Formats: sequence, C-alpha cells, structure tokens
Amino acid sequence: MEILKRKITFVVEKTDTGFSAYAKDYPVFTTGKAVSELLSNAHEAASLYFEEKGYTLTPDQIAFSLDWQQFFQEYRILNHKLFAQRIGLNPTLLSQYISGKKKPSKKQQAKILDGIHQIGHELAEMNLLMAD
Repeated sequence: MEILKRKITFVVEKTDTGFSAYAKDYPVFTTGKAVSELLSNAHEAASLYFEEKGYTLTPDQIAFSLDWQQFFQEYRILNHKLFAQRIGLNPTLLSQYISGKKKPSKKQQAKILDGIHQIGHELAEMNLLMAD
C-alpha cells in the first residue's frame, strides 16, 4: 500500500456528550468523550477510509482545527491570563480571542500555538520525584 502524501484536517466541535470531528475534504466522521479519545478515533476512521482507497495513513498526517474558545474551555487547567503573560500577549486580548469577540491574526495564532506547544514540551520532558 502507498502512503498518503497529504494531511487530513478534522474540524472539532464540542457536543453534549463529548466531541465530534469531521474531515474537511473527505467523508470521514468520528466522536469521542474526551479529546484524547477523539484523536485516536479520528486516526482510526481516516485510516479505514484511506485503506479502502489503497493508502496507509500515519498519525502525524492528521491535523485538528479547534477554535480558541473550545481549546481553553477543554483545557481550563491553563489559566489564560497567566498564559497570555507568559507568551507576551495582552491578557484582555487573549480573553477576547477566547470569547470570540475578536479573531487573532495568523501571527497571533502562531504565537499562541507556539506557547501551547512549549508548555506541552516542557511538561512531557519533566520528571518529578515522588515523596517517600
């Protein structure tokens, strides 16, 4: 089987029971109670669809489109005011992005996403000593 040479973008939406996602350009849909489950289910659904077409798909070929409001609502553990200060963004402006009152420019989106990735990388690399 040939490896698919493009990214598949899923649009994520919050539902009453969790999350749903659909591929922008293909008839692929899935759901999950949590984001982690949705990510796994999206890869599985896309893989099944493209397998029928003779292609294999790797997890890094899946991208997700989630608006800022949904992201910060799902990951409330991130204090958006402290996060904004950390990445050098006005906290009020970030609040307006999150509420949907304003839309961030591509440059601002990249700044926010880089900050999220940096925190994720730091957490993934951290080892904590357990108390005896």
